[in-house]
Amino acid sequence: MKSPSSATPREGPLLEVEDFYVRFDTDRGRVHAVNGVSLSLDQGETLGIVGESGSGKTVLSRAVMGLVGDGGRNHVTGTVRFDGREISSLSPRDLRKYWGTEMAMVFQDPMTSLNPVKRVGAQFTEALRYHLDLSRREATERAVDLLRSVGIPEPQRAVGRYPHEFSGGMRQRVTIGIALACNPRLLFGDEPTTALDVTVQAQILDLLKVQQVERDMALILVTHDLAVVRGRSDRIAVMYAGKVVETAPTATLFAHTRMPYTEALINALPRLTGPTHVRLRAIPGRPPDMMNPPDGCPFSPRCPYAQERCLVEVPPLMPSEDPEHQFACWYPVGTPEWTEARDRNTHRGETAAGTQIVKEMV
Repeated sequence: MKSPSSATPREGPLLEVEDFYVRFDTDRGRVHAVNGVSLSLDQGETLGIVGESGSGKTVLSRAVMGLVGDGGRNHVTGTVRFDGREISSLSPRDLRKYWGTEMAMVFQDPMTSLNPVKRVGAQFTEALRYHLDLSRREATERAVDLLRSVGIPEPQRAVGRYPHEFSGGMRQRVTIGIALACNPRLLFGDEPTTALDVTVQAQILDLLKVQQVERDMALILVTHDLAVVRGRSDRIAVMYAGKVVETAPTATLFAHTRMPYTEALINALPRLTGPTHVRLRAIPGRPPDMMNPPDGCPFSPRCPYAQERCLVEVPPLMPSEDPEHQFACWYPVGTPEWTEARDRNTHRGETAAGTQIVKEMV
């Protein structure tokens, strides 16, 4: 069975997202979850999408895949193109043809993404028979091969087991195998290692990388942890309050951070060098209430460099000397404007400048 996209790869990005918005109507009001995000991804490339809980990164990835329906209390607008074809306007029935064969997702908790009352083998064969038109025997043989490829021991026996009979790391390997069953060209990893210990996290991330290289597959890693994507992504998009606030090649982002929020995330990472038993540097304050988005830069109430302009004007994504490096900040870190803003706030005796400036303006 042929995939919905063309058999011959075209030139240009595999995935293009333009001016993408997601809104949810709730009993308390409308939640502005994703606000005008644009991004692209090439075949075989890895993009890390990073941000705190509530930044919109998970909603973005699921909505791009079409898992957040438009209608009723959900409102999704913008354009999504996969291999040059617009898929954001497809019906749910047509979009299902893309799930598994073109795009797939590995979710955060395998115990909620796997059916607890079905044997693992059956959860493989359903997708294989539906998308690839395999016989039951052929699908079972492929399921065994997939389990072997993701490192499940004794795969012939594993197909007959239930999810609760596997450890957390092994369950996540199973979900990766299911996601890869129909050879998707794009894989979303939605916090795929959050529920696992550090050693198992590294094993799962290594597994994803191996599978990506073998299949020439594009990968989007969604995470709250910059350390997860630092050595495993080609580019990073940092999200805050439903927006991309900085995006750059990974090495550039760490070497020449411009957005204060990105700087704060980096500063919050634990260090292997230096003194032990030191408190991590938490970001002061809380993310904004997306039912009542703030005026101006959404990070300004928590930003140590915020000025009056930050509270009333929303900064657009602006390019630096590197056209691949964009950031949304009026006072980018490391620039003369940033130095002035930092020194001005230091003189005022402010540590979280935005809050103090609001008081002064009132």
